[in-house]
Amino acid sequence: MKIIDNFPRVSVAVIGDIVADVYMYGRPFKLSREAPVIVVKYEGETIIPGSAGNTINNLSKLGAKVFPIGIVGDDKEGDFLRDYFSKDGVDVTGVFVSKGRGTISKTRLLAGDTHASKRQVVRIDKEVSWKMPASMEKNILDYIDQINKKVDVWVVSDYGYDIITPKVLEKINSIARKKTVVADSRNRICDFVSARIIAPNEAEAEAASGISINGEGDVLKAGKELLKKMQSEAVVITRGNRGMMLFEKTGNVENIPICGTDEVTDVTGAGDTVTVLLGLSIPAGANFAQAARLSNYAAGVVVMKNGTATVNRSELIEIIAKDLNKDPKGKNNG
Repeated sequence: MKIIDNFPRVSVAVIGDIVADVYMYGRPFKLSREAPVIVVKYEGETIIPGSAGNTINNLSKLGAKVFPIGIVGDDKEGDFLRDYFSKDGVDVTGVFVSKGRGTISKTRLLAGDTHASKRQVVRIDKEVSWKMPASMEKNILDYIDQINKKVDVWVVSDYGYDIITPKVLEKINSIARKKTVVADSRNRICDFVSARIIAPNEAEAEAASGISINGEGDVLKAGKELLKKMQSEAVVITRGNRGMMLFEKTGNVENIPICGTDEVTDVTGAGDTVTVLLGLSIPAGANFAQAARLSNYAAGVVVMKNGTATVNRSELIEIIAKDLNKDPKGKNNG
């Protein structure tokens, strides 16, 4: 628990693609006369920080001092995200507002009867086709230099949109030679060659390693191949309801089973939560194995919640305590 107690002492820079996760709720009540579809009566909506925004949100809820770097649009969603972070005590100096592009959003329509749980019917993604102006790129690079001395660790949350330009990538890899960087990237994890820890899921590990993953043996091969390709000291491959696998340069390999039930409620944002705990635990005093186990516990909390969810310190302590009661020898904890 000492590691968790140290979380508020850690300063984290998060750079990545900030997305507005919009949840629109409704009640199906008739068939449309226009097309063979159900008409859903609108009941309300909420906006939650998603992608890198979820990473920022989780870090803040766990007590860390967070310095986010990202881009939002000059629109309702962008205003909401900046206000949300500010009210949570997060410095939004590095959340740059662009008048030339909208805020990236993912809108999920959830429908169900009044007294029944609502299910996702469709998701609409509003992305951007936009080249970052040189002036904004310079502002981002300058801000990276400005806060680098203030932070203990960097977390990269790259969803393949627009903030990680070649120059920004070069800057991150330069920082990673002197300071811990934890990288999670949807399409190009190997570009973050100097990151101390990388955290791909199975599909991302398969693409990055070139090894087709059809079982645990293939995960072992992929993890070892990624360690060869990268300058990283550790690779954590997340495996959904099969937990995760840790690979270290030292040769240590650990298979960490999922904590709790494998009947998950919603996996949205679980990968972000893993990256958060890896990044937060190392400067808080954890070794790689302890950090991976803590991230596994945290993921076990968020997958039992609906939508893009966060975990706080009390929830993390509670799930660890429950697991220790079932596992008195502490096989699944650090």
